[in-house]
Amino acid sequence: MDIAMKKKILGLIPTRLNSTRLPQKALLEIKNIPLVVHTFKRSKLSKLIDELYICCDDKKIFNTAKKFGAKCIMTSTHHNNGTERIFEAYKKISKKKKFDLIIDIQGDEPLVSPYHIDAVINHHLKNFEYDIVLPTINSSQKNNTNIIKVISNMKKEVMYFSRSNIPFEFKKNTNYINKHLSIISFKPNSLKKFSESKKTPLEKIEDIELLRALEIGQNIKTFSLKGDSFSVDVLDDYKRAEKQMNLDKFFRLYKI
Repeated sequence: MDIAMKKKILGLIPTRLNSTRLPQKALLEIKNIPLVVHTFKRSKLSKLIDELYICCDDKKIFNTAKKFGAKCIMTSTHHNNGTERIFEAYKKISKKKKFDLIIDIQGDEPLVSPYHIDAVINHHLKNFEYDIVLPTINSSQKNNTNIIKVISNMKKEVMYFSRSNIPFEFKKNTNYINKHLSIISFKPNSLKKFSESKKTPLEKIEDIELLRALEIGQNIKTFSLKGDSFSVDVLDDYKRAEKQMNLDKFFRLYKI
């Protein structure tokens, strides 16, 4: 029996209406399906997630999600980031049900792979001593501040996140950086500790929420995945997602 079959896994998709760089991007449609609903439908194809919810801050998203048959939970409009948003939803859900892992799947990744989600879950279950597990993929987009770069040690433990190009190419050039893929697995107590901690200095400087986890002493395991997925942050990302959806093998499994 797969190790994941013994554990209960909760998938949570944080999203908000008032995105700054691309207004109301959660509701932008690709092939007649809102962006955040794509994320839900694809995450639903995971073989290991037991329950899945969109966690939103506005009735427009809530009503749209319900229209497309997605489970949705209303959360506060005052959260600093998606991790705090999913913690609010988790607290509501955990009053009735207990879970061993909470999987944070960013709502602005309409091409997220269910295979990647399951890989993250399996990796965390095999490395359960870690607070947080997240994957990376190789990317050639080095000079893009919307892409979070990851530095890890020889044990594949995360040492730092940055929007800058790291490592700095001082003596040797490199063709690729390790890009943070926006699927994050938390143990419940680790999510609680993170969300109940205040913003930390490096988090404020780089505007990367997981720097808080490192600064408060949480241990983060990473590993490499192959493939391509990206967040829709600006209009060019949205246009790229539209094109790639035409060729996507998972889209045909849930398209209208």
